[in-house]
Amino acid sequence: MRMKRVREIGVLALLLWMSAPRMDAQIVVAQDSIDLPPSMTYPLDSLLSDWKAKSYLQIGKDCSTSEVNPTFSDSVYMDRLARIPAIIEMPYNDIVRKFIDMYTGRLRNQVSFMLSAANFYMPTFEEALDAYGLPLELKYLPVIESALNPNAVSRAGASGLWQFMIGTGKIYGLESNSLVDERRDPIKSTWAAARYLKEMYDIYGDWNLVIAAYNCGPGTINKAIRRANGETDYWKIFNYLPRETRGYVPAFIAANYVMNYYCDHNICPMVTNIPAATDTVQVNRPLHFRQVADLCHVPIEEIRSLNPQYKKEIIPGNNHPYALRLPLDAVSGFIDREDSIYAYHADELLNRRRTVQVEEQATTRRHRHGAIAGKGTPIRYKIKNGDTLSTIAGKFGVRVSDIQRWNGMSNTRLSAGKHLNIYK
Repeated sequence: MRMKRVREIGVLALLLWMSAPRMDAQIVVAQDSIDLPPSMTYPLDSLLSDWKAKSYLQIGKDCSTSEVNPTFSDSVYMDRLARIPAIIEMPYNDIVRKFIDMYTGRLRNQVSFMLSAANFYMPTFEEALDAYGLPLELKYLPVIESALNPNAVSRAGASGLWQFMIGTGKIYGLESNSLVDERRDPIKSTWAAARYLKEMYDIYGDWNLVIAAYNCGPGTINKAIRRANGETDYWKIFNYLPRETRGYVPAFIAANYVMNYYCDHNICPMVTNIPAATDTVQVNRPLHFRQVADLCHVPIEEIRSLNPQYKKEIIPGNNHPYALRLPLDAVSGFIDREDSIYAYHADELLNRRRTVQVEEQATTRRHRHGAIAGKGTPIRYKIKNGDTLSTIAGKFGVRVSDIQRWNGMSNTRLSAGKHLNIYK
């Protein structure tokens, strides 16, 4: 009888253990040892300030997002994560739960915004990821990188939807200078990110390590692996990672969860009007957005939103050809009036002096041997076709301003056949 009782207790204990919520990746960690990804700190107002958001998101219309956020047991969260059709492992633990609670709790309005903004960007993300044979669930990486804000800039200087640093961006073909920052180009940066992720996976062969390396860099991951005695499981090197990276993979798992199960938490997307089709034109001369806006009748805010890579509304087309994205119905107008657009207020909008003359003080106008310029017997030079003051000055080793002063010239125009006085 006693043995039977012991067996019953043993079976009961086994059943209780099997039915209890289990943590697939047990990590003991203090709550204050994890930093939030920067995207979780963006106020909703800053996300809604984008022209796309103001123009195509109908805030509050036909949206049933409630203040009430249902809570579920650990076993429900585990089951839902397991049902996501994903290649990347998405285990559940207290840290993942913390980020799910944040997305479905105080950040639920930001989630509503991101669900709608996803309509603009997800097709591009999916196309690039699929082309490189990558898991499509990586399309939610920009949710934690930038909150789907193409103009996002981190404290460390990372920029764009995929938050590239300047150095990494240049390695993957993204130009950065005073006028152009292709890290903010949604299409170019997405293809660069897909290539980068593919190369990282070829190195680590583990998607959680790849995602962590995307946040802190492969060098930091390699150091954590060495400190963990060669362990290559993200959860085993967890405590050797920087504070922000510790929360990065759990936040990615939580982002996948909330973008799939938002309805179960009474969150709905803001209503979206997908913008009209767009296309690009090639710009091979300097161009200001205002020239296009005025002659093609496109709001300048729309041009800015479609081309976030141009930092000062200037396209330096004389450097090399650049693409300008416009609404489809404005493309033919640009092509038909291209010369007029480039010429429109060009001096005012693209004022760049090519040469500048500086008058020198008389005391500095001396040659090496001490003679004052302009004294002595002049050389009479006959102007030939094709001559310019610069070429003549170079021929005799004098300044353009000297030739003008010696000959009483107020401009640089020359007439073939006439003579100039040149003092050597």
